[in-house]
Amino acid sequence: MTQNPATEDPNLDAAANAPEQAQAAEGSSEARIAALQAERDDLKDKLLRTLAEMENLRRRTEREIADAKAYAVTSFARDMLGSSDNLRRALESVPEAAKAGTDATLKALHDGVELTERELLKTLERHGVRRVDPQGEKFDPNLHQAMFEAPDPATPKGIVSKVVQVGYKIGERVLRPALVGVSAGAPKAAEPPAGEAGGDKPASH
Repeated sequence: MTQNPATEDPNLDAAANAPEQAQAAEGSSEARIAALQAERDDLKDKLLRTLAEMENLRRRTEREIADAKAYAVTSFARDMLGSSDNLRRALESVPEAAKAGTDATLKALHDGVELTERELLKTLERHGVRRVDPQGEKFDPNLHQAMFEAPDPATPKGIVSKVVQVGYKIGERVLRPALVGVSAGAPKAAEPPAGEAGGDKPASH
């Protein structure tokens, strides 16, 4: 019995399997490309996250350095406030009559203390420490500490009517709040006694 030569030709088998092999190779290439793209996207995402974290770290470090420079003298400045307070008390203790008097020694002493206070305040200002004197300003609980509230017909309600002790700020922070009295506004008018709130009393018969 003779065999069909076509069934024994290896070239014919290879030609028949070529489309399947091509499809398999194409599928493998697409999978490889997809894997590389996913890896690329993952690395890009990690790079962007790292750059963002480095930028945040740089900004935070700059803020910390700036704060360290601005507030490095906080403890020293707070200690100096007592000296400033004492100079102010010394000036306020001198009677007005004595200031306008002819006693040259007393006047020289007063002027010297006043000059010392001004120089101290200027020195503090050069280091970012500013005096807070809120007389006549609206009460601010972030800057002021209310010691009392009292009626004051000349001052609207909620306005600082008296400064008991000046405050200080360093940069944007409160070094010491100002101690103040706050106006409660004009006192309320006294209510008339009972029986007088209406019209005239009825006439007696």
